[in-house]
Amino acid sequence: MSSPTASAVDDLPLTGESLALDLVNTTFIRGGARGVLVDALHEPADLDRWLRTRLADFGEPLRRLLDGPSGVEATQGHLDRYRELRAALRDLAATTVDGTAPQPATVAAVNAAARLSAGWLELDPDRPGSSVPRWTEPDLRLAALGEIAAAAVALFAGPSAAQVRACPAPGCILYFVKSHSRREWCTSICGNRVRVARHTRRHREPAPGQVGA
Repeated sequence: MSSPTASAVDDLPLTGESLALDLVNTTFIRGGARGVLVDALHEPADLDRWLRTRLADFGEPLRRLLDGPSGVEATQGHLDRYRELRAALRDLAATTVDGTAPQPATVAAVNAAARLSAGWLELDPDRPGSSVPRWTEPDLRLAALGEIAAAAVALFAGPSAAQVRACPAPGCILYFVKSHSRREWCTSICGNRVRVARHTRRHREPAPGQVGA
């Protein structure tokens, strides 16, 4: 897969969440409440770069193949499919946080993508005693898309769904799993920004008895 020299993928504010939320978090606000929206998956090369950063989250056979010299780069079609799943997962995360039911179209989109992860092992005809992985979907990037959707099913239909959070910092659109009781923000950057804003407001407010003085 291609490796461009510069990409917003290298500057993602939050990584290391579940595979599904990490895809959602490839769109983020840079600069806080008055910042700009950034889409790290801006072009097909960004998709390959992002997949390389998440190889450890895929099953070993798919990871090995994705990391190999396939000679075939991601296309706009691949990028469109990932963006479509990302939009569905963002909707699913939002309804999970709100405690509302997702739209049928959202559920259908995630389920359709999850089917792409279907695979099995076959005996390797060239190496006796060895096996080779096969997928219903022969396109490895789409098989990877399927694994992301399958991870989303495990997250949003599992016990961790109750811990999915939307970062409450103004201007932040990231999601995370509340991994411990004291975690309030997606990152310490958001937490620090909110604390600084609170401190500034307190010092700007007039002290009691000074209003109108």
